[in-house]
Amino acid sequence: MQAPLIFVLNGPNLNLLGEREPHIYGSTTLAEINERCRVRAEQRGLKVEFRQTNFEGALIESIHEARKVAAGIIINPAGLTFTSIALLDALKMFDGPKIELHISNVHKREEIYHRSLVSRTATAVMAGLGASGYEIAIDAMRMLIDEKRV
Repeated sequence: MQAPLIFVLNGPNLNLLGEREPHIYGSTTLAEINERCRVRAEQRGLKVEFRQTNFEGALIESIHEARKVAAGIIINPAGLTFTSIALLDALKMFDGPKIELHISNVHKREEIYHRSLVSRTATAVMAGLGASGYEIAIDAMRMLIDEKRV
């Protein structure tokens, strides 16, 4: 039996992790997070398609692709979390579990970060666990897939 595939999608500016506001996002780079996700996924019997884009349309295209091949999506939509109805609509069309992930605790930040559009369709929301949140999200995704929770 082939390992279930999960997409780990990252939105705008996350390519600058490790450089950008390390007091908020830490010093771990996205490449390091990618490697940690691959190791954790393999330990949990999952495969990972890890992507980052600064473009809303490219993120939406990845979700469309995931609809046909992925068992679940972990998404850190970054700034698009709070602004993109198109992203929300794309995620609504994905039938598997979806975890919305944020490195920082967005609820402790400025009010503009308190209202997620993505949360309206997410199976689960994780925030404030730093870069380690990605590995914890992979554990959670394994559980959601096993329980067939959407």
